[in-house]
Amino acid sequence: MKNFITVIALFIAVVSSAQTKFEQGMGKAFDLWKEGKNTEASQLFERIASAEKSSWLPNYYVALVNTTASFSEKDKTKVDLMLTKAQEALDVELIKDQSNSELYVLQALIYTAYVVKDPMTNGMKYSAKVMEAYAKAKALDPNNPRAVFGEADYQLGGAKWTGVDTKPLCAEVNKAIELFGTFKPETQFSPKWGLDRALEVQKTCK
Repeated sequence: MKNFITVIALFIAVVSSAQTKFEQGMGKAFDLWKEGKNTEASQLFERIASAEKSSWLPNYYVALVNTTASFSEKDKTKVDLMLTKAQEALDVELIKDQSNSELYVLQALIYTAYVVKDPMTNGMKYSAKVMEAYAKAKALDPNNPRAVFGEADYQLGGAKWTGVDTKPLCAEVNKAIELFGTFKPETQFSPKWGLDRALEVQKTCK
């Protein structure tokens, strides 16, 4: 009995240690990201993803860091590299799970980055894919504020060319802001971004 208790205690200690390493690593990667060290943050998230294959979050953040960084990158070659890395990391998780709304939101964001990089070439190629990805995200979780806002934001961005009525889209932005207010992330590292951008867009709607 004593040996059994010892084994259980050791098992709990190992599990706790693994969790602590994951949490410490994720925390450090977020700190690097906040400091604007996108490459270092991405590399650390990659290492965590290699060590912690049961969690979708490290690869999600590899993709998110590279995608968001691509929007401010002027060198198109670097943008291509960032978005390729983002897609590869996201694909790893999409292969494992097609029922995660957040993964499709991020897929839509990657497609959006391609449109922003070269609207004339990529607008027609990716716009339908953006909307399809947001539709999947909303179907999986209608209350995901990032899915509701992202879809409306993308359409608002193209409204001056498409001529669509922006009032219903602004209503969706307002709805997303309400959803952000009630949204509860599953874990401390689960996605919770987007409210700041939604509030900015809400001002333009007024």
